[in-house]
Amino acid sequence: MTPEALRLLERIHGHVAWLAVAALVHPAIVLRHPRRRARLATTLATTLTTVTFGLGAVIYDPYSRRLRRPIYLASRTLGLLFERKEHLAVTAVALAWAGLALHLSRGDDPTAHARARAAHLAYVAAALIAGTVAVLGTRIAAFLSFS
Repeated sequence: MTPEALRLLERIHGHVAWLAVAALVHPAIVLRHPRRRARLATTLATTLTTVTFGLGAVIYDPYSRRLRRPIYLASRTLGLLFERKEHLAVTAVALAWAGLALHLSRGDDPTAHARARAAHLAYVAAALIAGTVAVLGTRIAAFLSFS
C-alpha cells in the first residue's frame, strides 16, 4: 500500500473512531430506561465500532512494520500506550456486540429487565473504553503517523 493510501486510511480510521465514540454514547444514554427500545441506535453504534476496528486492522500490519519501532525508540511510554490501545479496542468492540445481543434478545420473560440493564452497562463501558482508545490513538498519531 502506498504511503498516501496509508495516511488516508489512518485519517479515516481516526475520524470514524471519534464518530463511533459518539454513536456508542447514544445507546448508553437511551438504554438507561429498561423498557426503552433502541434497535437502530444499538445496531448502528455497534456497526460503526466494528468498522472502526476493521479499518484499524487494515493498517495494523503496515503500522507494525513502519512505525512501531520508531515510536518505541522515541518514546517507550507512547509505544506501550499503543499496545494498550489495541487491547482496549478489542474490549470496546466485544462490549458493543454484547450490548447489542443483550438488547436484541430482550423479550417479556422474567430475565428481560436484567438483560436490559446489562445491555445498558455494556454500552456505557464500551463508550468509555472507546473514548479512551480514541484519545490514545489521537495522541499517538499526533506524535508519529504515516507520512
